[in-house]
Amino acid sequence: MKVTKRFLVRTMVGAAAALAVAGSAWAQGQPVKIGLLATLEGPFAAGGADGMRGAELAVKQRGGMVAGRKIEIIKASSNANPDVAVNAARKLVEQDKVDILVGPLSGGEGIAIKDYSKTQPQTTFINGGSGAQATTLVNPSPNFFRFNTEGAQWMVGLGKAAMDKGYKRVMVIAEDYAFPYSQVQGFMAEYCRLGGKVPVKAWVPLGGKDYSSVIARIPRDVDALLVVLGGADAVNFLTQYENAGGDKPMLGGSITVSQDVLNYRGKRRDSLVGTISAGPLADAYDGADWKAFVADYQKNYPVSAGGYPSPSLFALVYYTNMKAALDALDAVGGDLSGGQAKYRQALQNLQLKMPTGTVRLDANRQAIGTTFVTEVVKDSRGELTTRVLSKVDNVEQLLGIPKDQFKIGSRDEPNCP
Repeated sequence: MKVTKRFLVRTMVGAAAALAVAGSAWAQGQPVKIGLLATLEGPFAAGGADGMRGAELAVKQRGGMVAGRKIEIIKASSNANPDVAVNAARKLVEQDKVDILVGPLSGGEGIAIKDYSKTQPQTTFINGGSGAQATTLVNPSPNFFRFNTEGAQWMVGLGKAAMDKGYKRVMVIAEDYAFPYSQVQGFMAEYCRLGGKVPVKAWVPLGGKDYSSVIARIPRDVDALLVVLGGADAVNFLTQYENAGGDKPMLGGSITVSQDVLNYRGKRRDSLVGTISAGPLADAYDGADWKAFVADYQKNYPVSAGGYPSPSLFALVYYTNMKAALDALDAVGGDLSGGQAKYRQALQNLQLKMPTGTVRLDANRQAIGTTFVTEVVKDSRGELTTRVLSKVDNVEQLLGIPKDQFKIGSRDEPNCP
């Protein structure tokens, strides 16, 4: 009996040691499962597809591996509807058991996914492209990180540029949800302070088809239109405005002058030349890191295979967030143990070197980064592109406004009639 007991004890100790070694090997060698969520249906489908390309490019640049662990991407689609986005996220997290989720694309979706992330503390959520202020500024989630600057940050400098053009009265035409509210707030906070007036705001449904009533409301005495429409919505408006004989100069929201819109082929496309806008990128920026990024994108996703002449805004922001996910994994040697605590600390401390400059996070896990004021021009190939008018670094989410005076953008805020 003594021999038997001694044998059993040795066997159990040996088994425990073997399990410990196996567990360690599993932690180091098993694939990291990353869910990738973007809008592949609805008005932003083209942008969502390019967002996927940007995220995939970040993985390709690492050969699909980080710290000896394979990166396994599981894709899901939404349609810019928050409920659809949450259902897609729920499948990725609760059924597919992803370790990290990168997404979503649209502003309302981002707020909904942020709220959902609070119910799934075992998973780290990293934004895809959504740009609503409230995602990180209101009731932020401890496991939701956003490495792209958001819609209001993207518009810094455009108000001054509009005044410099002599646009003292502007009508706003924008989609009626959280991201355009942020864009309009970012523009108007500066524009109104400089004396600009916005007598009319037209909020239109996301995915709208008929803009005739909005076009009929455009006052004769406004100097320009601020158009914050993206994807198919922007194309539909531009086409109908052209057919109605519209000739007001335009200021563009960040997604209104992205490559997925600039590459549509309507006649109104050429009249976009001269449009000033602002956002996290400029197609013709001459920074060495940006040029290298564009070249890598073009090599992997040529126009003949569905890519754009230059990466769209969506490609850049998805690339940014996926690169952050991978860089932080590398920093912790692929270790996602302990409720991913080390990994999340690495994300918080990350100084992310990007094609447009360095990105860091604030206390709400929101990006502080660079904004470009741009102008649409035609390049030597006849393609529309954006050139840099000015560049603003270290743009924070409160836009330099004291916290006790800052108000999140809404249908009615700001207001300077």
